[in-house]
Amino acid sequence: MADTHTDGNNPTPQLLHLVFGGELADIEGIRFTDLAALDVVGIFPNYATAYDAWRAKAQATVDNARMRYFIVHLHRLLDPETDSAPATGS
Repeated sequence: MADTHTDGNNPTPQLLHLVFGGELADIEGIRFTDLAALDVVGIFPNYATAYDAWRAKAQATVDNARMRYFIVHLHRLLDPETDSAPATGS
């Protein structure tokens, strides 16, 4: 069962999302050139804040075609029944 955050009388699900990125070995795949150099942006309490962080990092590195940032839906790994929408990455 998903953990919830109680805000007064309105419990909301805590849907954790990880934003990270790094330089890819090949722009056609998802293999990083240096795992030690991965940029872990952070863990966010919902998709909207994770998306904002992802977008800021993606835009800041737009000049490097090999640089990619991803949003990982941690809540799906912790509780696969929370939802079934596909993961987002760029």
